[in-house]
Amino acid sequence: MKDFSFVTRVENIERLKNEEFDLLIIGGGITGAGVARDAAQRGLKVALIESQDFAYGTSSRSSKLVHGGIRYLENLEFHLVFEALNERTKLFEIAPHLVHPLRFMIPLYNDSRVGMFKMSLGMWLYDGLALFQTPEMHEKLDKIETLDRVPIVKGQELVGSFVYSDAYMDDDRLVHETLRSANDHGAIAVNYVKAVKAQFDKESNKIKSVEVLDQQTDTSFLIRTQQIVCNVGPWTDLVGQKLFPNWKNILRPTKGVHLTFAKDRVPIDTAVVMAAQDSSRIVFAIPRHEMVIIGTTDTDYKGNPSDAKVEFEDVAYLLKVANDYFPGAKLTEKDIISGYVGVRPLVKDESDNEGKTSREHTIKQDERGFIVVAGGKYTTYRLMAEQIVDKVISNLSFEQKAKLKKCETNAPLNEFVSIDSYRESLLSAPDDLQKKLAFRYGAEYKNIMDRFGITDNLYVIEALQAIHTTMCVHLVDFYTRRVPLFLAEKDHGLNHIEIVANTFQDCLGWNEAQKEQEIKDLKKYIQDQTSWKKNN
Repeated sequence: MKDFSFVTRVENIERLKNEEFDLLIIGGGITGAGVARDAAQRGLKVALIESQDFAYGTSSRSSKLVHGGIRYLENLEFHLVFEALNERTKLFEIAPHLVHPLRFMIPLYNDSRVGMFKMSLGMWLYDGLALFQTPEMHEKLDKIETLDRVPIVKGQELVGSFVYSDAYMDDDRLVHETLRSANDHGAIAVNYVKAVKAQFDKESNKIKSVEVLDQQTDTSFLIRTQQIVCNVGPWTDLVGQKLFPNWKNILRPTKGVHLTFAKDRVPIDTAVVMAAQDSSRIVFAIPRHEMVIIGTTDTDYKGNPSDAKVEFEDVAYLLKVANDYFPGAKLTEKDIISGYVGVRPLVKDESDNEGKTSREHTIKQDERGFIVVAGGKYTTYRLMAEQIVDKVISNLSFEQKAKLKKCETNAPLNEFVSIDSYRESLLSAPDDLQKKLAFRYGAEYKNIMDRFGITDNLYVIEALQAIHTTMCVHLVDFYTRRVPLFLAEKDHGLNHIEIVANTFQDCLGWNEAQKEQEIKDLKKYIQDQTSWKKNN
């Protein structure tokens, strides 16, 4: 695979200035990454810009689940669930190092909104919509079996439970690995470049170029392009207002807060679905290899998504739900390692509450060469990207179309992560360090060790990998979107700060003042993101 690094960024900036592109993608979250990969594989000349770090927005602040959406059955959104479950199967195949099967338990009580019979029908429907291509079929457990499986669950008034299969993922790294694949196929992607103004041909009124600002060097330049895909998630209306004089808002953004805990404080190896009895929300407790995530909230949000923060009211709500279901844990604010908030770019509809707003996506196109994407589920990003690229190609001439390939994004993200090679790498890794790398990178761990294995410090090795293969240029980006230091470590990984900062300094050529500023910026970020703590 090609390097996708700070050096690549400098080279790509020059290419963006001097070349013309079939397609410019604005937004480097999962949808933009998926479109870049698909379009480049088909043979289009593709550019992508992201105003912050790749996966800066909702794509790194999700529930980190790949799932069909069990609660969407209640809304009768069968088509959405079918699509998502079908895409779940494909993600197991194309990214087994990032998408891992997980069992989910739904405990049912005397006052549950849905009883055992109705839930049984839902379980059969869920497995059926997956065409029974699920890691394991659902199970029905009685009270004793439920408590034996997950002893921490509340036993009072417990009727029984159902256990079914979905998956958890590394959402941010799925973006980066998808962009690496796009880079290998010729896409020109850069982070920290912001779209400022669209320019149109006076005669045809078609898009001609976009003025952009490189925020690393504070320089402006033009990118020439024939079409633009704008997929900036919850910033869609803000960007639309800037680029279009008559833009009409299309989003109903909602805020989702998650909290992270040490695994010994929430000792579960099966995810638990906590359907809050007084609302249509669902809260998950999700075990991962390094932490347990509890979330999410789902409330309307107005304002710039960049300003969304975890509030103490969000924390109190999630703690109450968790303690209702896990009364023996007696969780308090002091048990919370970290928290994060994402703003969902839901398409505005007439739903009477946030929880019932559809997760369907919409693709809007105008005659000037703009395609705007809004809504959708993370799980269906690959399918969304395919549909978006189909729209782009529909606007080309017959001669241009004839040169292009069909969609090929069902293939693994890279040569190291077929299901067979991934399993083999997990078995063959010779020690704990390499096993951890194999779990996260598949068979590529051997290349990583050959290239960067000059130390036994896992985070130094991962820092080198991030710098050279994910265009990581800041410490805060590494701590929050390359490794789970901020979310999973009780000190947010600050005990590693000097050795990691020195690694960045050596690679990126920082002077001492730049290194100290990066450390200061990281500590400020941690302070801001944990400001809801009473004793912070």
